[in-house]
Amino acid sequence: MSSALAEATQLCHVNIGELVKEKNLHDGWDAELDCHIINEDLVCDELEDMMEEGGVIVEYHGCDFSLSVGLIVLSGYAGSKLTNNIECEIFQVLFERLKIVYREDIVVAMKNDSIDDINKNVADLSEWVSSWVQINQCIMIAWAIKVVEYLR
Repeated sequence: MSSALAEATQLCHVNIGELVKEKNLHDGWDAELDCHIINEDLVCDELEDMMEEGGVIVEYHGCDFSLSVGLIVLSGYAGSKLTNNIECEIFQVLFERLKIVYREDIVVAMKNDSIDDINKNVADLSEWVSSWVQINQCIMIAWAIKVVEYLR
């Protein structure tokens, strides 16, 4: 969805997983988790210049928390029902953490169960980006006018 949103909004798209591989921004391979061990300092250094100008959509898949699935397993779930419940639990934990880190009114859960859901989300987010750009351009223009008036 993030690449579709970047395309729809003409913003830059950065996939952290691809960036880590391309630029070797990792501390090796975790065989148990079957993924690179991301070096966050190197990634942040790499992103710093890109992010300074704004207009960047960053895609990252991963988390660094432990999840106790004992209750789910004890409930007798197996196969896809077990997997689905674990995924729901993970997403809920992430959602709650985001609401702690960011203002709660800007954290929004979006349903992505179908192509229609994804298309609707891309359209909604594109509209939000467009509104944000217009509002901030007006703020920047007003600020520039005040600076010019001050310098006269």
